[in-house]
Amino acid sequence: MAHKILVAQGGGPTAVINQSLAGVALEARRFPDVSHVYGALQGVRGIVNDDLVDLGQETVANLEAVAATPAAALGSTRDKPDRKYCQEIFKVLKAHAIDTFFYIGGNDSSDTVRIVAEEAKTSDHGLRAIHIPKTIDNDLVGFDHTPGYPSAARFVAQAFAGANLDNLALKGVYVAVVMGRHAGFLTAASALARKYPDDGPHLIYLPERTFVVDKFLADVKTVFERHGRCIVAVSEGIHDEKGEAIISKYIGETEKDAHGNVQLSGTGALADLLCEEVKAKLGIKRVRGDTFGYLQRSFVGCVSKVDQREAREVGEKAVQYALGGAGDGSVAIRRVADYAVDYPLIPLETVAGKTRVMEDHLINAAGNDVTKAFFDYLRPLLGPDMIEVARLRAAKVEKAGVLTGDSS
Repeated sequence: MAHKILVAQGGGPTAVINQSLAGVALEARRFPDVSHVYGALQGVRGIVNDDLVDLGQETVANLEAVAATPAAALGSTRDKPDRKYCQEIFKVLKAHAIDTFFYIGGNDSSDTVRIVAEEAKTSDHGLRAIHIPKTIDNDLVGFDHTPGYPSAARFVAQAFAGANLDNLALKGVYVAVVMGRHAGFLTAASALARKYPDDGPHLIYLPERTFVVDKFLADVKTVFERHGRCIVAVSEGIHDEKGEAIISKYIGETEKDAHGNVQLSGTGALADLLCEEVKAKLGIKRVRGDTFGYLQRSFVGCVSKVDQREAREVGEKAVQYALGGAGDGSVAIRRVADYAVDYPLIPLETVAGKTRVMEDHLINAAGNDVTKAFFDYLRPLLGPDMIEVARLRAAKVEKAGVLTGDSS
């Protein structure tokens, strides 16, 4: 029986999502019973619009070049299919005689695969549906980590290393807001910027802990008095004791996507708010804020080699599972030994619509930093070629005893 494959990309782009796409397209060529590999433009929306491309017409060289290119080569979508939407999907799948569907995405995308798979069974449409993981948030349940996260974490660590050097030269308070709605893994990656004992970020605030403005100010004051400067990493999803996002408290209701998620990115309001609090309450004059926003998702030239390899392999494993008759599921990444991974196929219900957050043992007791366990967890994911920074040894010259400014 000849197989026709359809692959699509959903949710936010990453630096390595196209590795998974190439993994599917190239691995499928090893199976003589695969007649076609199609790609849907703009995710599931491209399916219902019958907007497909033939990946079989791509050369190996171009697929490899695209694999090394960040963002989503097929385009993406935030659409969340319901029963009616799925019926439109099946019309197109049947018209093209497609029997295998791969969707590369995060937890919302895995839920889409679950819905499509369930509807396929109830409508007697013979379809294999497999979720291929991707998300910089690192928040898929049942995974050690997810493709896209190591490269984004590498960007965050290196960006904070640069900000730390800047702040060391011209001291003050620096606050940077990093993506992370419910899971703080990406913000926590800023800790890997540290090399010397007084390096920043000095404070890290994650959505796994309640954010109290007064405690934040007290923490900044303590660090500033100790070092004469303070670097702060903050997750965009930090919230108060009632679970309300700090950003929503101060700017009111914000835009929501098709999955009902409040849009936390695309504004510098949270960084500005925290900087104003520091200026007003602590009287520190030199205070600067940044919002990384989309920069961390698809930054060219800041990719983890470990991430590239694993993103390719989850695409390859998806094809092997589908054509080997394993059934529907999500290709997970599980850590074994130190350091290696395995790729089991796990039930869609394990992943779909669920959110993993940072485990307690990765966060310090004060809720404003990470533990050594987190360093051990993240370090092998960043790759062996992280940029090193250095300082002058600064051997002091004995003062000549001349009092500057003395005109007598």
